[in-house]
Amino acid sequence: MADTSSSADDRETEHIRVRYWAAARAAAGITHDDLPVTGPVPLAEVVRRVVARHPGTRLAEVVSVCSVLVDDRPVGTADPATVSVEPGSSVELLPPFAGG
Repeated sequence: MADTSSSADDRETEHIRVRYWAAARAAAGITHDDLPVTGPVPLAEVVRRVVARHPGTRLAEVVSVCSVLVDDRPVGTADPATVSVEPGSSVELLPPFAGG
């Protein structure tokens, strides 16, 4: 019978999907990034990694004013260094919207 338990190799293929909306999408030039992870990572690390993937863009500036959702839950004013993002989660970066 095959072993169906997770191995280190399985964990290496897990990812966190980061979705960009409005100005964040325009700055990144794509709709989303999939970040490979081997376990939970702080939201601050997720943001650092996506900004590093898009050098020479306005993404860092745009992300600094974004509202953030992790698995459809608002992060609000929580310190991104203390917000844990699990493998398989989604992070939504929502810039302020004009109009109403």
